[in-house]
Amino acid sequence: MIVVAILATLAAIAIPKFTLMVEKSREGSTKGNLGAIRSAASLYYGNSNGVWPTTLNSDSPFSFSNYLGNFPGVKVTGVFISGAPSPAGTNVTYATSSSVPIGAGSGWLYDSTQGRVFVNSTLQDSQAVAYSYYGFE
Repeated sequence: MIVVAILATLAAIAIPKFTLMVEKSREGSTKGNLGAIRSAASLYYGNSNGVWPTTLNSDSPFSFSNYLGNFPGVKVTGVFISGAPSPAGTNVTYATSSSVPIGAGSGWLYDSTQGRVFVNSTLQDSQAVAYSYYGFE
């Protein structure tokens, strides 16, 4: 009986910690994917005489996909906000000049006038920082 009580106590402590660790790894993966997209966009910008890609997934001969093979997605799930929609996904929302994420969207937000990429969600991560802030780092 005592062993069962001890195991239940350990499980009550370990499961939330494991969830936190998994989400932190997703945050790191999302930041890495954001860096890869930004690097590919910068290469495109340099090779196209100062013009940012208009889309991040076209298949034309001189397209963004030539700079980034498999388009990476947002991995974070928003697990820290109960009932919130997950920002995970590979979809890209195209924005006008100087737009920033303003809601709980999903995927990426891309501003082709300045070549800026953001996580398209204002939900908060494990450090209480909005996912959209990843685009400003």
